[in-house]
Amino acid sequence: MRIRSPSLSELHAFATAARLGSFSQAAEELHVTQGAISRAIGRLEEHLALALFMREGRRSILTPTGQSYLEAIAPAIASIEAATVALQTRRTGRALRLSVAPTLFSHWLIPRLPDFHAQYPETTLSFAPYRRDDPLQAPEIDAWLRVGCDRWPRHIQANYVVGRELVPICRPADLQGPHAIRTAQDLLTRPLLFHTNYPDNWACWFRGVGCAHPPLAPAADFELVALLVQAVIAGLGVAVVQRCLVEKELAAGRIAIAVPLPVVIDRGYYLCQPTGHAAPAALQDFGQWLLAQAQHASV
Repeated sequence: MRIRSPSLSELHAFATAARLGSFSQAAEELHVTQGAISRAIGRLEEHLALALFMREGRRSILTPTGQSYLEAIAPAIASIEAATVALQTRRTGRALRLSVAPTLFSHWLIPRLPDFHAQYPETTLSFAPYRRDDPLQAPEIDAWLRVGCDRWPRHIQANYVVGRELVPICRPADLQGPHAIRTAQDLLTRPLLFHTNYPDNWACWFRGVGCAHPPLAPAADFELVALLVQAVIAGLGVAVVQRCLVEKELAAGRIAIAVPLPVVIDRGYYLCQPTGHAAPAALQDFGQWLLAQAQHASV
């Protein structure tokens, strides 16, 4: 059988450069030269026959294709790394195996994991592959981070973490000039970009801010939040997303909140475990750490 996957060194170089937005910072973190990072990513792009990065000033930012590839491989890379560490430390009892929804994993959790390891260096994390239809009962998994509402099956204990705040986003330039976006009504004059899996987000947000609207039709729809954000940056229109998933882009000034009227929805991300199972100390620590991290985000 032909092996199509690239080498782990290339994937580590890609994922680290993507997270840091810099080849030189990735080189420092991985203890290699910047040239080694560039060559590894070059080999990866050649292997895939796709461009994964583009330059924005001094930063290297992901292309839409690069972002979707990162979301697909990041959980696997983290899982391999954590499994290796667990084997080396001979699983001392301070180990957790988690399953995390990919969008939350790549946009929110991974950038925060160095802080967890700094606070709990004795705890080893490993990550199981994500399954959309997972019944959340696998005995080898300690907990799951899943999207959902307050209603969960009786066999699942779920604690809300983050993700209920829905905000409209646009380009910073859309807030300037004589035709600037100032009100919710102004958004109805712009092309509305939809999330394929959550097509009611726009209607929910307009209803939440009390803005009447005609039937809403998407100018385009995207299955991944990363692609939705890239479409906004490219000027295709405006979108509405969970704020926790666009923290990096907001902080970098690549996007802006179009109208500062967040709407709290029922849907969010929950830390789940089987009902009646005593949480190990490591899971209690992880849960408390998650909630502390969420306090720095909105609801």
